[in-house]
Amino acid sequence: MQPTANQLRRAGAAIALAVAATAAQADAVTDWSIKAGEIITESKMGTPPAVRASAYINSAVYEAVNAITRRYPAGRVQIGAAQGASVDAAIAAANRTALLRLMPAQQASIDAAYQAALAAIPDSPAKLAGVNVGEKAATAVFAARSDDNATGADTYRPHTTAGAYVPTAMPAVVQWTNRKPWIMTKADQFRPGPPPALTSVTWTKDFNEVKQVGGKASTLRTPEQTEIARFWDYSLPMIYQGAVRSVALTPGRDVTANARLFAMTAQAMDDGLIAIFDAKYTYNFWRPVTAIRNGDIDGNDSTERDAGWSSFIDTPMHPEYPSAHSVLAASVGAVLQAEFGKGPLALSTTSPTAKGATRRWNNVEDFVQEVGVARIYDGVHFRFSTEVGTAMGRKVGALAVEMFEPSH
Repeated sequence: MQPTANQLRRAGAAIALAVAATAAQADAVTDWSIKAGEIITESKMGTPPAVRASAYINSAVYEAVNAITRRYPAGRVQIGAAQGASVDAAIAAANRTALLRLMPAQQASIDAAYQAALAAIPDSPAKLAGVNVGEKAATAVFAARSDDNATGADTYRPHTTAGAYVPTAMPAVVQWTNRKPWIMTKADQFRPGPPPALTSVTWTKDFNEVKQVGGKASTLRTPEQTEIARFWDYSLPMIYQGAVRSVALTPGRDVTANARLFAMTAQAMDDGLIAIFDAKYTYNFWRPVTAIRNGDIDGNDSTERDAGWSSFIDTPMHPEYPSAHSVLAASVGAVLQAEFGKGPLALSTTSPTAKGATRRWNNVEDFVQEVGVARIYDGVHFRFSTEVGTAMGRKVGALAVEMFEPSH
């Protein structure tokens, strides 16, 4: 889930399209979600660190905004009275403080965005008070999570026998299983059972499905499936935040509700990845490219080896089971359904890996299901893994909604 150079080059263009599409009606929360996304892209973070960063940023923004508006009960950090402070100044300061903590090398871009935002706010005591609230909120969020463990030691032990060569690139974020969750009580709270046996009907069916439609040279993947595959090759949080923005800007919503919505989805996504990487490194299940090139050793006569098979996109550097994209989509989907209901909902987002193309869905379930099948068309996941990842994401998203309820 590390962005390629081409993905990073195209990200700026896609974000620019998003800015143009939303500028007319954006509030400071949605506007800053785009600015922060640009800075995260500029930093060249991989997906898990970027999702983590988004959770910190959006949590700080929500705590700052809610401290001023008191729309919801006080959050999990206490920053004191803030009534009368400028909400827009608080959002700008919370973003700047969090971004600088997470990406100090991007200070020039961070400060430029911050100064531009402040310049649009008339000077007043409320503006100064808002800056103070935003800085305090971000500092409090980081202080409350000083034991996050995101920088823990990488102790992954490659599977090998003495003297035998194995690829030397280390897998991604093995330390994520030791991170402190936002809303879960522990990383394995939603750990699923193991993947199917290699002699099972499920394994046979899903092996042959991805072999047929997920290969680089597949002649069975349709043009529409190829378009979907390219679109969801991108995995940084901005592609999901685009979908959130598309409904956050509907009439009748206010800045506090949107701050809460972005914080809920960001925390759910981050915890979703903590849960997924716990499962991934527990089961260490092989990717399709490994399984298909070794189809003659799985003890199943119905899974034939293809010695030269390659996935349509580059295979991520971490175990296959379950699907991380699926947990991200389903966690966001669960929050959106709780916020807007399970009926029709116009969702849309853009993707740098699809040259800035926009895809649209009429309901949350179609959005979630498309992300899952995309990973099959991409050739990097089996169907059972996307289904399990989706089920996990729904649980994490539901828990996020519960934790943000006033009684909590």
